[in-house]
Amino acid sequence: MLKQESSKQRVRGAALAAAIALASVLGGCREAPAPAAPTTVAADPAANRTREQAMSALMALPELQAWSSQLEKASGGKVRGALIEYDSAPRVIKGKNYWQFSFVENGSDAAHPWESFLVSKQDDEILVEDFGTDTPMTLEQWRKEKRPMERTSGEMIGE
Repeated sequence: MLKQESSKQRVRGAALAAAIALASVLGGCREAPAPAAPTTVAADPAANRTREQAMSALMALPELQAWSSQLEKASGGKVRGALIEYDSAPRVIKGKNYWQFSFVENGSDAAHPWESFLVSKQDDEILVEDFGTDTPMTLEQWRKEKRPMERTSGEMIGE
């Protein structure tokens, strides 16, 4: 239980620090780009997915589109969904580099993290951070186990 709490605190702290850093540089959290048509990243290691392509791939997920819509509608446009890069250094898992992003509820006073994702630089893989086990899970596992389409707040389902 303590491991889970410390992991959540670490991510929330990192997300808050990233939001503060972004706010000082950009004047607030950057809204994620509008979902673009999904792009296929070649298996060629030289053809890495850019940060913007990674953000577009995340925002194309139906869960993030639904969460963004829900946040904006419920707040009358005062709160939006946004992506923040919680660590600019790539995370390496089994020799593969991943961009690290959190989907946040971006209000005027703070950014509240909802979920954290790892987006492969080399291919189309997207993983979801599972802070209960400290291991990433596939989108399929996440959808089955966490039921993200049922989520209505930044608090994890089942907590």
